[in-house]
Amino acid sequence: MNKQIGIAGMGWLGQPLAQHLMTLGYRVKGTATSESKVTNLYKQGYDAHVLETSESGVTGDPKAFLADLDVLVIMIPPGLRKNTGANYVLKMSYLLSEIQQAEIEHLILISSTSVYSDAQGAVTEKIYPIPDSEAGRQLLQVEQRFFNDPSQKTTLVRFGGLVGGSRQPVRYLAGRKELQNGAAPVNLIHRDDCIGILSEIIKQECFGKIFNAVAPFHPNKSDYYTTKAQELGLQPPEYVKPDAGGDDTYKKVDSVHLKSLLQYQFKQSIL
Repeated sequence: MNKQIGIAGMGWLGQPLAQHLMTLGYRVKGTATSESKVTNLYKQGYDAHVLETSESGVTGDPKAFLADLDVLVIMIPPGLRKNTGANYVLKMSYLLSEIQQAEIEHLILISSTSVYSDAQGAVTEKIYPIPDSEAGRQLLQVEQRFFNDPSQKTTLVRFGGLVGGSRQPVRYLAGRKELQNGAAPVNLIHRDDCIGILSEIIKQECFGKIFNAVAPFHPNKSDYYTTKAQELGLQPPEYVKPDAGGDDTYKKVDSVHLKSLLQYQFKQSIL
């Protein structure tokens, strides 16, 4: 095994993924958005390159990073949550052009379950996404551009909310009041399983596929975040009680492909 893997985005998930892949015998290259971050990654033993995507193009040295890659894992944050009006589709179109020139055959594009609307109910990879937000619509457009490009085989991985390490979504919800949809299920995944799933896709060469990557545990938001807040010594969030008629609006994301194509077994509970 002497394959070379590129990871575009050596952050909270990309860096431990790189470390895990190297322990498996892969050669790994990664990117960061500044010289200072690249220098820090070099000090930790990583082959790192400056790469930044913007609405003006790709800066850094994309050719050096993309050269001789067998698989490219793209986990560049969309930056769409802050309503900045960012054009993620344009930024990723510039990156796709660089990838095409480098003639990389196998890609893994990290996406999100936000491509499904919050009212689509129970969904798997067999259900076509109907996004109800600008972020979801842009993510879906990027998915389609990469997945339908005939010059390479792209696997889409739609992660749910990420937990692990110091990351626990309840920290952003603690103490908040009058939150909606407390009866809706959570759609989360632990970082260890993110790494496990990506590693298996690479190992099994499972390209040109779509995976919903969400832990198969779906307690409702009110119960889950109340319990997690108490465990961390935080003030629990307060959810508005539904009307007497109830609220049928929800999104519950599961996968059929993780089991049927990868035979993947989840390692970590989010509970």
